[in-house]
Amino acid sequence: MNENILGLVAGRITSVSMLPQLFKVLKQKDAKDLSWLMICTLIVGLSLWVWYGFLHHEWPIILSNAFAVLVNICLLISYFVYREK
Repeated sequence: MNENILGLVAGRITSVSMLPQLFKVLKQKDAKDLSWLMICTLIVGLSLWVWYGFLHHEWPIILSNAFAVLVNICLLISYFVYREK
């Protein structure tokens, strides 16, 4: 199997892993069970992977982790919008 295809498939699977959580929060308008610290830590780690991908010209790493950063930023915004008041 081509390494880039393997990287893209693996990246796509891990990148979409937070989508069910985001959809649940948006549908229920409830984020009380989310940890903003975990989401922030994940965003930092994923952003570092994007940077690493740029340094090594690795498009599978860049694309999958950039998408995951966007999903987690949406989740973090949702946390602050829907958290318990």
